[in-house]
Amino acid sequence: MSQVERAIIMAAGKGTRMKPITNKVPKPLVKVNGKAMIEGVIEKLHEQGIQEIYVVVGYLKEQFNYLKEKYNDVHLIDNPYFDTCNNISSLYVAREHLKNVIILDGDQIINNSQILEKNFDFSGYNCIYKKEINNEWMLKIKEGLVTSCSRTGGTDGWQLYSVSRWNEEDGKRLKKHLEIEFEEKKNTEIYWDDVALFCYPDEYQLSIKEMRDGDILEIDSLDELCSIDPSYLNYREN
Repeated sequence: MSQVERAIIMAAGKGTRMKPITNKVPKPLVKVNGKAMIEGVIEKLHEQGIQEIYVVVGYLKEQFNYLKEKYNDVHLIDNPYFDTCNNISSLYVAREHLKNVIILDGDQIINNSQILEKNFDFSGYNCIYKKEINNEWMLKIKEGLVTSCSRTGGTDGWQLYSVSRWNEEDGKRLKKHLEIEFEEKKNTEIYWDDVALFCYPDEYQLSIKEMRDGDILEIDSLDELCSIDPSYLNYREN
């Protein structure tokens, strides 16, 4: 069994689907019911005893500086490619920390800190089983291991969420493969998740961590934000 020793929080993007709020505030720093989303993520990591935290920043990066003062275990990593590349660039700049790591987004609400528990058997993603059709990334599992992934969704599969764990050996592989794709192949428009799931699927044994509906909320649009925090309704009306 492996154990998470550190976390990488992805927080470099522009959050364009939440404009106009994100015109002046990075999406992970948007407050939901009074608390910045990324602070909720950091505090849930602390509840699980994860004390070494790297935040990858890019868009309006100066606004994240206060996190270093508020949380003495938070370190910021600058992504200079955030405006020209997909999020493979964010994990690429944090690749030196891919060892017994949990990777997650900073713009989500975690309602159950147990989904961030430190112990794990295989590298892989937190997932929720979905019987009905949906258009999210879906994993198929056989004998506990991932056999395929669909970017366009489907039925009777495991919906992938942006929380994943990587043990020491898979972290080394992921670092190498990130360097190949980003540096050598100049494959800068893919998601970092593509690397293990689509570019080199035969080189990883991935499993899942099962979650339940409501354990985590991914806020992808202004409408979704308003449904959780009505104080933003005036932005939608404008």
